Amino acid sequence: MSGTFMADEIASQPRCWRDAANLAAANARLLPAPGTRVAVVGCGTSWFIAQAYAVLREKAGLGETDAFAASEFPLGRAYDQVVAITRSGTTTEVHTLLARLREVMPGTPTTAVTGVPVEIAGVAGAVVDLSSVDERSVVQTRFATTVLAMLRAHLGEDLAPVIAQAERALAEPLPAELVGAEQFSFLGTGWSVGLANEAALKFREACLLWTESYPAFDYRHGPISISEAGRVTWMFGSAPDGLAEEVRRTGGAFVETGLDPMADLVRAQRVAGAIAERKGLNPDNPRSLTRSVVLS
Repeated sequence: MSGTFMADEIASQPRCWRDAANLAAANARLLPAPGTRVAVVGCGTSWFIAQAYAVLREKAGLGETDAFAASEFPLGRAYDQVVAITRSGTTTEVHTLLARLREVMPGTPTTAVTGVPVEIAGVAGAVVDLSSVDERSVVQTRFATTVLAMLRAHLGEDLAPVIAQAERALAEPLPAELVGAEQFSFLGTGWSVGLANEAALKFREACLLWTESYPAFDYRHGPISISEAGRVTWMFGSAPDGLAEEVRRTGGAFVETGLDPMADLVRAQRVAGAIAERKGLNPDNPRSLTRSVVLS
């Protein structure tokens, strides 16, 4: 993966996150206020970041928060604010939804968090400009995690320990067991389910590997049957009691780092890039994908 845009963008994440508190402060009036009912939407990676944020915001007691794929937004519900996450600002489903909300929910504020403000300004009520962390690689890494870092800072979290963990995740060598694995299942609980979903997507995009993702407690309800030697079950956060032992009895590897899930995602990104390199793939230009999905 060395020499790719993806590698450089993965490595830049701790630096990007250090500015998260400033980004949150600068955009405070555009981000959800305490006590409001909020929907957060996106597609692909952006939807998974929305899932993580929704759980964190509710857990912090700051208001009911739902996350939806932009194409599946329930127009019959009422919200105090709709936040759309879109790196490119051109995603068709997000544009379509924001335009539709103007018709059916004309009084509801909408905010787009984007790396390319000019592309979305015409349909969003307000724009949070994150062009400083936009990316050249098709595969998203730092934009998505910096969005989440900013939102976590807005919730009042201190990200200094997370940044230190991410730096450690970047510095440590990757185990051969992971780089040589043939299949991964990513698990999470609470807010880390969204990051498990995102890790699985990174592996599918960057290295064309069979990957799945589940809430950790659901993994026992069928999916664990695919675990065997040469395959990895990777837990974001703390695993349910006994799950690691059950996976290991199948011959599969179980990964539980103890890192904050956002820092652990950095490690997973590195593994995806290393597998891409092993397979002779260019993660900056993955098969069948473009930087933005624009439907005709």
